[in-house]
Amino acid sequence: MNIKTLHLKLNKKLVDLSSPVVMGIINNTPDSFYNGSRNTTEKSILTSAEKMLNDGALILDIGGYSTRPPAEFVSQDEEITRISAVLEIILKKFPDTIISVDTFRSSVARHATHNFGAAIINDISGGTLDDLMFETIADAGVAYILMHMRGNPQNMQQMTQYGDIVSEVLLFMEKRIAQLHLLGVNDIIVDPGFGFAKTLEQNYALLNKLAYFKELNVPILAGLSRKSMLYNLLYTDATNALNATTAANMLALMGGANILRVHDVKEAMETITIFNQYCRS
Repeated sequence: MNIKTLHLKLNKKLVDLSSPVVMGIINNTPDSFYNGSRNTTEKSILTSAEKMLNDGALILDIGGYSTRPPAEFVSQDEEITRISAVLEIILKKFPDTIISVDTFRSSVARHATHNFGAAIINDISGGTLDDLMFETIADAGVAYILMHMRGNPQNMQQMTQYGDIVSEVLLFMEKRIAQLHLLGVNDIIVDPGFGFAKTLEQNYALLNKLAYFKELNVPILAGLSRKSMLYNLLYTDATNALNATTAANMLALMGGANILRVHDVKEAMETITIFNQYCRS
């Protein structure tokens, strides 16, 4: 199995993605869909960050706005406050951590990059919810995760009508990547947006055709961890969806995923180890 070598410039260093890497999720939110990712105290934040880094996470993705359907609205100021609190705690103890900030607001992105040196902005809306996001990314000179979603976290699950979901998501990515390139943004990661404005069947259609996204010639991120497309299929819940997550992550790696965004870093790293051995055989 041949994997094209891709690179990202993160914190002024070139990161080789010839072997897939793991992004650990740390949310400072009271209402994230998986309660194991909710970190609202300094102790829980530090404990989560230290475990993820020790288990092999290359990147920590920090969120201050739950995007589960239908998430409650969070003000810009509150989101900045939540994210800043987490970043201050983590970077004080782990100053070399590669930080991604999960936000669709350019003001939050600007604050995180200018004040905390965030290396990546993870935008669930692909720039559709804030017209200034792409310019902000270009000005900051950071990497950008371009995810596909329709609508917003409050209404996205009412917007699942597609002709051919794979071709429509690919076309969205192609157009947005072209816009980013015109602004001089080259460190782009694509995320098909599993669970965002998609039915269970549509999510699996995207996972089945994930290899098509390699045509975009940028790294692919798969965010499948403990999502409803897994636990609803198995008639369980997010708490009991670790085994399903591991199975889905392996399918994503087989489809060409370069980054796994997960709640459970150790298990994701083990999945990558097995996948790498399989590829060498």
